[in-house]
Amino acid sequence: MEETAIVWSLLQSDLRPIEDVLAEFNSKFPRSRHFTACTSLSLLLQELMMLRSTSRLIGFAIIYQCYSSQKPSSNPFVSEMINAACNEQAEKHERAFLLHLLQWNGYKNAKEILKQSAVDYAKSFDPSTHEFPELGELQQEYGNKANPGPSSHIFADYALKKLMHDPDVPRGCDPNSPEFDVQPGGNTKIGSGDRDEAVSGILGSLTMGGLTPRWIRPCPPRYPVHKSELLWIDPDNKHELIWDDKMCADTSRGATVRDLLVKGLKVTLSPTEQEDITTELANDPKLVYHCGITPRKLPQLVEHNPQIAVEILTKLINSPEIADYFTALVSMDMSLHSMEVVNRLTTAVELPKEFIRMYITNCISSCENAKQQDKYMQNRLVRLVCVFLQSLIRNNIIDVKDLFIEVQAFCIDFSRIREAAGLFRLLKTLE
Repeated sequence: MEETAIVWSLLQSDLRPIEDVLAEFNSKFPRSRHFTACTSLSLLLQELMMLRSTSRLIGFAIIYQCYSSQKPSSNPFVSEMINAACNEQAEKHERAFLLHLLQWNGYKNAKEILKQSAVDYAKSFDPSTHEFPELGELQQEYGNKANPGPSSHIFADYALKKLMHDPDVPRGCDPNSPEFDVQPGGNTKIGSGDRDEAVSGILGSLTMGGLTPRWIRPCPPRYPVHKSELLWIDPDNKHELIWDDKMCADTSRGATVRDLLVKGLKVTLSPTEQEDITTELANDPKLVYHCGITPRKLPQLVEHNPQIAVEILTKLINSPEIADYFTALVSMDMSLHSMEVVNRLTTAVELPKEFIRMYITNCISSCENAKQQDKYMQNRLVRLVCVFLQSLIRNNIIDVKDLFIEVQAFCIDFSRIREAAGLFRLLKTLE
């Protein structure tokens, strides 16, 4: 009620400079209450008959200055101001005043206008010096903010307003002038107390909505209950607890293996360390899935500790990711250790034929791509490959027919080397 009295008092201050009225408003209303006060003023300003013309100027000035630090289009009440500026039933000086506030088409600065009182502005207004734009022009200037859009309520457009024009008051009477009460036999003036009381009540209640039709929504019918659903009326909540045997289990053993394998990626482990890893993997076969050896790290382990690599790959043979480990083994540079790992795997588990074929092809390509000036390294690689292939052939690991042409060409290219010549003779005997 105190805020309502302050706002109503400010609206009656039409003889004071408008900027003084705005300064008093700012001193009595904190910024957090500006929106509430502007909402109340917006309700009063929606109807021309609620306030005098000079009081309407003050109301619009308060709404303008609360958001003057922002762009006019950012004012949440800009749509009401634009509609009022284009309302042909409103006073022309009010429409011009709003256009000044909206800074439309280079109008005089609003700050200069606010130095006058509302009464002085209305008296000094010259309608011949002003042009009034259409509603569409202003809405186009201020975009979506100028058009609030359709109401979200389905019956909002069919509401009966609570405030209606008295049909007994002649249309020629100014609704903003002192009120007239039409009685049989003539017009007689009445005091403004009734009007002030009514406006103050609307200002304090923050509502002037209409009487909308009732939206009747009957309750939907109940869906028939099936016999099988009766169980949920009294559900059986007797659940048994299942103890997790692995809870608080000792994980230090797995940590030891992981630490040794991290070390094994960089240096050769001692026989005791290798034996510790082999023992732990044998005691807990599932530990291999959590030891930290990924396909990307496998080549490092093969080069430094091939025996441990064989142990891990043997236990991962049934893993869904074994193909990734085979791909990493084929893609790494050919060496004595990699051939040792593959050779041991062939005798320990059944390897895919495609993997063996790809590895042999990679070995032959490595020999052919060796630098020609480094004859010693090339000869060493050829000897290793020949011994490796002879071992696979004698143990019936590979079918010679699948690689006969490729291996025979390899032996012919390096026939100067004794091991290649021996491999060639072995192929001839099997042919």
